[in-house]
Amino acid sequence: MNVFEGTVEEASARLVDPGFVAQCAKRYAAVHGRPPGDGELTSWSESWPALVRVLSAAGLHDLHLLLEYELPGSSQRIDALLLGQRAGRLVAVVVELKQWTFAAPHPVGAGMLMVGDREVLHPGRQVGGYVAYLNDWLPAELDLEVRGLAYLHNASAELTGHLSALAAGGPSAAFPLLGADDLSIGTEAPLLAERLQCADFEPADRQTISDFLLAQHRPSAYLLARVASTIEGHHGFRLIGDQDKARQTIHRAIEAIERGRPGHIVAVTGGPGTGKTAIAARVLGDLCHRDDANPRLLSPSGTLTQQLSRAVGDTAKGLIGTLTTALPRGLSKESSIVLLDEAHRARTDPLRRSSEFPDLFTRLIRDCAALVLFLDERQIVRPNEGTTLDELRRLARARGYTFAHIDLTTQFRCGGSRTYLDWIDALLAEDGQAPVWKGTDYDLAVAGNPAELEDWVITKQHAGRSARITAGFCWPWDSPATPPLSSEVSIPWTDETGDHLWQRPWNSRAGGVLAGTDTPGRAFWATDQGGHQQIGCVYTAQGMEYDYSAVILGDDITWTPAGWRARPERSRDPALCGLSPRQYLRYALNTYRVLATRGTRGTRFYSTDSDTQDRLRALVGRHHAGSNTQAVPR
Repeated sequence: MNVFEGTVEEASARLVDPGFVAQCAKRYAAVHGRPPGDGELTSWSESWPALVRVLSAAGLHDLHLLLEYELPGSSQRIDALLLGQRAGRLVAVVVELKQWTFAAPHPVGAGMLMVGDREVLHPGRQVGGYVAYLNDWLPAELDLEVRGLAYLHNASAELTGHLSALAAGGPSAAFPLLGADDLSIGTEAPLLAERLQCADFEPADRQTISDFLLAQHRPSAYLLARVASTIEGHHGFRLIGDQDKARQTIHRAIEAIERGRPGHIVAVTGGPGTGKTAIAARVLGDLCHRDDANPRLLSPSGTLTQQLSRAVGDTAKGLIGTLTTALPRGLSKESSIVLLDEAHRARTDPLRRSSEFPDLFTRLIRDCAALVLFLDERQIVRPNEGTTLDELRRLARARGYTFAHIDLTTQFRCGGSRTYLDWIDALLAEDGQAPVWKGTDYDLAVAGNPAELEDWVITKQHAGRSARITAGFCWPWDSPATPPLSSEVSIPWTDETGDHLWQRPWNSRAGGVLAGTDTPGRAFWATDQGGHQQIGCVYTAQGMEYDYSAVILGDDITWTPAGWRARPERSRDPALCGLSPRQYLRYALNTYRVLATRGTRGTRFYSTDSDTQDRLRALVGRHHAGSNTQAVPR
């Protein structure tokens, strides 16, 4: 997809029309279901004319130009792509456009920059990613040569020189960063063409252009081999017991497809820590070894997607992605297998559906040969999310697909303690009738106050263990994404020494790896340095794990002798606004179950409600019942 396709000369003529950008925005909205943002429209209005003026001054009128060229495997977009031909071979030049007049090195993030308060990729690194994608995803028969550059049309020579120096010695150095002085209109045309990396090729014929535009984007054999090798060598994706049994069941569907029989749904169910993500990643590695493979590993959770992508590496871009409402492109109905991890988080709108089955799933099934879903129905935490095993079984029957179900029973998270998981399930059932905790294989206790909770976490961190604090969404969350973060989780308490107030910030909402020194971005709060200093919520903790987990129960649920009582008015979660207490209770209990099952070795609870705190103390006590020193995180 692109918003404009034609020659440079045609683009120049169209840009004279004041309505051209609006027409491109309309085309964009038709494809994506939403209009481009105001910032994007401003960028188009300023950057496109700057680029086309330079291309025209370089005498490149007849080269083919694509604006906002979308990479189907990743849904990212190249600002501009030039197509030409050299010695009969198709050449593509990736052009990243920037309006920057200022950029500073990121304080701690390699390959990152700060532009104002935004954390962004270095443009050379961004271009390199696009070049790698085109090499890895376009068919070999195109015989495509790919080049790339960044054009910072407002940047001074000082800025481009500074950014080039930051990239020196690394892979990004292969891609020039050109500023206003490098491509000034007064420069001779041959020199401009050379700097734009277009001096040695000529316009491509229409058939060659058409072949490029119609080419199916599929992962190359080389890309698949790299991803498979990385997954096989990653200790976190090794399978045992029920996990390997699930893998073999999925393989039966794969083998049926290879015999020419597509049309399969496989559901893998299991509680927290049973290895669903490890199975999904390992099966992706298996699929990458297959001839003509075209798999995808998707998750509705951006946190999980980013963590998986980092574990497998940048090479997996396009194979691993976040599923919202837009589907991946380039799938094959005959051979593609889609693995959907955290399927309980999929946006299926169960309360507002106009059809019997989730539209998201029916569209996915339409485009692939098999759909493998990994889910835990008790981790549905929003009204617009979720599916059930029964619904998937009925969907398979309605579509004439085979259906297989694997239930994982072996528990790896929470130190492998089945006792603890059963106790949590009983505690966070609606009636809350959990027995007194007598387990000896898991470190469980109740903290007397939030400061005690934090001291426990810091002690574990100093001992070389990972530990995090999470809380129900019962406090405001208006803090900026980058430090200094506002201390919005605020809990007063009183003891024999007087009145106290404990305040800490939520995790950063920044999208990158780092928001600032000792402040990871939201997707990496659970794993990276400094995360223990911020409070996580269910959206940053779900799918993650750490050694020790401290959980703050807010006033949105409180204990009564008759069971749990929901108080949705105490919640600050906009996704749950307007629910009745009974509706809210289901999602709140699921939320706290997720938070309470992140720790592989131990958990501490604290409730801001005195009755609930007393109930927890009665069940657990202040001192831990035992410790698990042999637990292995999975």
